[in-house]
Amino acid sequence: MPQRPRRVVLFVLFDGVQSLDVTGPMEVFAGAARAAGGPEAYTVRTASLDGRPVRTHSGLRLVPDTTLAEAVAGGPPHTLLVPGGEGTRLMDPALVDWLRTHGPRPERLVSVCTGALLLAEAGLLDGRRATTHWIACEHLARRHPAVLVDPDPIFVRDGRIATSAGVTAGIDLALALVEEDLGRDVALTVARHLVVFLRRPGNQAQFSAQLAAQTARREPLRELQHWITTHPDQDLSVEALAARARLSPRHFARAFQAETGTTPGRYVDRVRLEHARRLLEDTTQGVEEVSRAAGYGTPEAMRRAFLKALATPPAEYRRRFRAPVD
Repeated sequence: MPQRPRRVVLFVLFDGVQSLDVTGPMEVFAGAARAAGGPEAYTVRTASLDGRPVRTHSGLRLVPDTTLAEAVAGGPPHTLLVPGGEGTRLMDPALVDWLRTHGPRPERLVSVCTGALLLAEAGLLDGRRATTHWIACEHLARRHPAVLVDPDPIFVRDGRIATSAGVTAGIDLALALVEEDLGRDVALTVARHLVVFLRRPGNQAQFSAQLAAQTARREPLRELQHWITTHPDQDLSVEALAARARLSPRHFARAFQAETGTTPGRYVDRVRLEHARRLLEDTTQGVEEVSRAAGYGTPEAMRRAFLKALATPPAEYRRRFRAPVD
């Protein structure tokens, strides 16, 4: 009986590409091919328009396997992956034309970081929900109003098209695709090999609480931000935080939002959610114990927070995203 052909994952290369947008997902797919070992796994290939080496934004020289034309001469790849980088600012019209022609043909079309700009320029994201690096989301939405830009998640699936946020989010997306193709065990094996302990879900925000909020200019508020992240189980009401900052509640709330760009309540909500997620991913603590440690008080309060932010209850979140255990 003839073996099924391997899934071809074709990486598009161009000058100014972000090297990690290529090498991160490539290590995932190549690792999955080794872990699965069977004909149903992957063959990873790279191609540029003319087959010549490209120079990444950081100066690394990448030598493609072939030209884009030759890469699809025998038929479309299973997965076509378009990375991002500085090279997407001055787009090569020939590359955009190639994507316009060949982008609709693969079973799966994937972009990493600002690779979404190339897909949008080729008209491949019109009417679809998509994301990209947070710094480029506004530009994508303004230049391509037909694209439904979601700036928050680290990756988005819309039918056969998947787009991801900046750089390392491409690894998260690639792991999710491997799990879809080859199963959870293979994806976890690859995650362990790459020392990627947390396989983040697509609806995870691009920013952690600390990154999403600006760092306060004044030292008392900066110290308070840090204290909140290390004491999520404490009383973090506006009144309690204001007393710790030695300000009136009204003055504190105004100053916190002015200096961090978010309200105290929203910041606390993010911190508690992140803390609970880490405990669910990294420990064997029960849901009730996690809810207390994260400051929710009860499992039901934590469940409501998870459903609101992630559309997933805590128990299901743990089942799907628990880190590999030796």
